[in-house]
Amino acid sequence: MKIAFVVQEFPALSETFILNQISGLIELGHEVDIYAVQPRSQDSKVHPDVEKYGLRSRTFYAAKMPGNRWQQWLKGLGLIATNFHKAPQAIARLLYSESVRKVSRLTLIYELTPWLKRSRSYDIIHCHFGMNGVKASVLKEIGAIQGRLITVFHGFDITLYLQQVGDRVYDRLLSTADLLMPISKLWQQKLIDLGGDEKKIVVHHMGIDCHQFTFKIRQYSDRVVRVITIARLVEKKGVEYGIRAVAKLAKDFPQIEYQIVGDGCLKDELQILIQELKVTDKVKLLGWKQQQEITELLAQAHIYMAPSVTSRNGDREGIPVSLMEAMACGMPILSTMHSGIPELVEHGRSGFLVPERDADALAEKLSYLLENPEIWQEMGVAGRACVEQYYNIHRLNGQLVDVYQKLLGA
Repeated sequence: MKIAFVVQEFPALSETFILNQISGLIELGHEVDIYAVQPRSQDSKVHPDVEKYGLRSRTFYAAKMPGNRWQQWLKGLGLIATNFHKAPQAIARLLYSESVRKVSRLTLIYELTPWLKRSRSYDIIHCHFGMNGVKASVLKEIGAIQGRLITVFHGFDITLYLQQVGDRVYDRLLSTADLLMPISKLWQQKLIDLGGDEKKIVVHHMGIDCHQFTFKIRQYSDRVVRVITIARLVEKKGVEYGIRAVAKLAKDFPQIEYQIVGDGCLKDELQILIQELKVTDKVKLLGWKQQQEITELLAQAHIYMAPSVTSRNGDREGIPVSLMEAMACGMPILSTMHSGIPELVEHGRSGFLVPERDADALAEKLSYLLENPEIWQEMGVAGRACVEQYYNIHRLNGQLVDVYQKLLGA
């Protein structure tokens, strides 16, 4: 099959779940192109699979939009003039069609440009995040691109984004998309509540390559017990509450060490908190790491903590991939009853779940895990089994191909 992926940024180190889908489909023999609104940040690291699968040559970017509004229009007019002969009817519709009203014509002019370098016809157009699905649906409607349209909903796009632009933003997409693909049952219900057709909604989890994560029984150590969190340092990851929980236990459990892998806008604020709580010897901000480095850190850790919360602006998680990775490694989990996390972590079986923003509850369950290391093995085995059965990227990619084929045969 010929498949187009539509994403916001590529390659994005924090979105390995998209990379896993793309590389998996290539492994299965499908032709994949990637259309991205913007390239990765110049200072960010690149996952080795980007080079392994030659994804740079498969990626096409929207024309870069200047910061000045007049320059945006001036460049936009230039893009129209130089590309009009490639798709005259589609560009004319883009400029004059009523269906474009709810999406910026100017934005679409820039984002149409990379499609004009290709055939513009695919079997499947697979959009990650609802806002990209909206734009792709308009491009399809005006005849600029062709293919069965699938839109994946992750978290931000169905929580904070709706608060920013209103619940009606997806009305057209809900009616015109061939398939809506939420990553959790929670988001499935949200799409139904927004007016989505239940028959066109299929839950499809993001997944991981279990082969990359060696299962290991976690053994208690009097010398050091490592608790680890892998997350962007933003509010919804709840790292503040993890730090506070560890600080509450530092005196009674001197062997505890908390490693936080990731970067983000709250880095300085969290470093100040660590200093204020006097746990600089216990809590370490390690910054971003490559996947191989993360795998090594997971192998050395004992307990995984994901203290996710709903941000004050309404932003929420989907189902964190980092939790899947930790479970695949055999770690007991400590997380929160947030978003789709209870669909992955079974409370009392593969880990413990506590209310959001409750450092005391986190500390209580973390203390219990530290005092009862004999339950680590059972939780680790249960977690690995869950991920292998329901979040294994190879199995999920096979299911995704089945979904594609059914859609094409419909």
